[in-house]
Amino acid sequence: MSIKKLDKAALDKWVEACIKKQRVYGVQAKEDRFAFAPLAKAADLRLDYDVTILPPKKYFQPQCETLLKFDRQKGFESVFDDEPFVVFGVHPYDMVAIRQTDKLFADGQYDAHYMKRREQATIVVSDVQTASKDVFAGCMGTATINDGFDVLVTKVEGDYLVDIRTPKGELLAASISNAPDADAMSLKLRKLVWADNIEMLQKHKLDIRPDILPELLGRSYDHPVWEERAELCYSCGSCNLVCPTCYCFDVRDEVDWSLQKGERRRVWDGCLLNDFAAVAGGHNFRRNRADRFRHRYYRKGKYIPEKIGEIACVGCGRCITACTAKIANPVEVYNSLVHERK
Repeated sequence: MSIKKLDKAALDKWVEACIKKQRVYGVQAKEDRFAFAPLAKAADLRLDYDVTILPPKKYFQPQCETLLKFDRQKGFESVFDDEPFVVFGVHPYDMVAIRQTDKLFADGQYDAHYMKRREQATIVVSDVQTASKDVFAGCMGTATINDGFDVLVTKVEGDYLVDIRTPKGELLAASISNAPDADAMSLKLRKLVWADNIEMLQKHKLDIRPDILPELLGRSYDHPVWEERAELCYSCGSCNLVCPTCYCFDVRDEVDWSLQKGERRRVWDGCLLNDFAAVAGGHNFRRNRADRFRHRYYRKGKYIPEKIGEIACVGCGRCITACTAKIANPVEVYNSLVHERK
């Protein structure tokens, strides 16, 4: 593989070539925020963004997707989206989240629908240029990343280093194969960018190493912070919906008015919602808001680490921004467990 050095004009030309070949989703400005959306031209791509409203997980696990279609006469047929696509401009912390979901959806009951999309995707990661006001990826070890992606783009003193890591990345970067290779000085400057980003992406300071969180939570089940914060919780689920590592879903059958055919769909769900833990007979095993609030943090900091050995919080800060009650800051919650006695 290789690392190419492009100026802005050459980068735009490459992006245009990518758009002509296949579907490309890239980060674009939406008034004063940013979002991943279908990319029509290189001029719309923003690699200097701080954070997107929703993470790129929506292209691997859509908010609503059809799993199968059924007909009483013809039986059923699974539905798969197998068209190749590119996601351009993924920040390192979001790539870590995608990598985690890959492991979870491949483990046990293999999720063919998720994995089919994942196999068809080419991911271009972009190192962060602008820190969002609530990011704490530097505390979680996710400010930079060294694997899992196909191409990595890093801005270095006005130019862009394009680090091609996989065969899919090589295919995507075929139009820049004759571009000059990155020189030694540019590679040294890239290391400085990475070091700076680890410090820059710490707008909230976690007072504990992330790997200690499972142990901390293991002795904090009855801590008063859960009740105190849950008193202000609306159970709106915004923190779930914007989180790049939340993947819970509900499955629904939508039947045609004729009662002869329909679709089975899955939609995003979230553990903060009132009915998330509702089961048959009108029972709800997490009816209390504090139980649901606590479960979210245990899922991130204890249950998933026990399953795959990684903390399921990447420090993107979206939950902090989305929470109108201002109770969803994971750093504040975890720090309170460290410093406040039960």
